Amino acid sequence: MKSNYDTDFYEWTQHQAAALAAGHVSELDLANLAEEIESLGRNNHRELSSRLGVLVLHLLKWRYQPERRRTGRSWWRSIRTQRREIRKLLNQSPSLRQRVAEIVAEDYRDFREDAAAETRLSQTTFPETCPWTTEQILDDDFWPGEANETD
Repeated sequence: MKSNYDTDFYEWTQHQAAALAAGHVSELDLANLAEEIESLGRNNHRELSSRLGVLVLHLLKWRYQPERRRTGRSWWRSIRTQRREIRKLLNQSPSLRQRVAEIVAEDYRDFREDAAAETRLSQTTFPETCPWTTEQILDDDFWPGEANETD
């Protein structure tokens, strides 16, 4: 029985997986299968970009609103969570690691604008380019504005 991609996606995925596992190439819906595989890669990239956005935003807030660090632990929790989830994502898809610096460079202007809007600080408070390396951003021990920062 052939499943239909457009009317029952779940059944289609199960049929495609079974056909692949059994080596029944003639039963494969190659065009839609290729599209779905591509989509999986885009989803991973989108998740990485989203998590980096939250991480860099909260690192900026941590650095440029030090008086707010102790009033709650939400930034601290968010920074730790994003780093942990990014690490998991990069372990599952190591080739995405080479995209981290590119994503930060491409999206930093948006991160900076969001930081200004959320903190109500002037956008000029924040550097025009990301002040931290990829290694620092992902480093569990790096906390901007703390004693370990070297800028």
